[in-house]
Amino acid sequence: MADTIKRTTLAVRDAEKAAQWYETVFGMTRWYDKPFTLSGKSLAMGQAGDETRLVIMKANDPVVGMIGLLEWINPRQETPPLPTKVTFGAPVFVVSSEDAKGACERARKMGSRIHCEPRPFSVTGASNETKHMVGVSFFDLDGYFFEVNQVLRIEPAS
Repeated sequence: MADTIKRTTLAVRDAEKAAQWYETVFGMTRWYDKPFTLSGKSLAMGQAGDETRLVIMKANDPVVGMIGLLEWINPRQETPPLPTKVTFGAPVFVVSSEDAKGACERARKMGSRIHCEPRPFSVTGASNETKHMVGVSFFDLDGYFFEVNQVLRIEPAS
């Protein structure tokens, strides 16, 4: 039996702004929003006694696909410059959307750096079907990279 990956937690500069971005761009909702003090044991960032705020955003599924937004309140963490490309160790989030072009426009209005404007493309699926899609990619406000795809039609394998 494989384990279930429920959530990815991201270090963010401002949990409130980040949560608003996820609400606006992807329609996610707040599932959890609380301050807490780090124990210094589990997380390989910060130290014991650091005061943080964790906001967990929920997508369509009640168990998987959640995104945690972790902000350091006291002391504030030094933040690196925003990236312009994906490097080793950085995640790529792949989002299935019913409105990829709309997600791109909402992200742009929220201040995101757009990497790739909406474009049509086709891929061969796991069952050899051909998926015709529209895709776009952009960075969120903290520099995390998102590839957003919308399936337009599927041609069964021949």
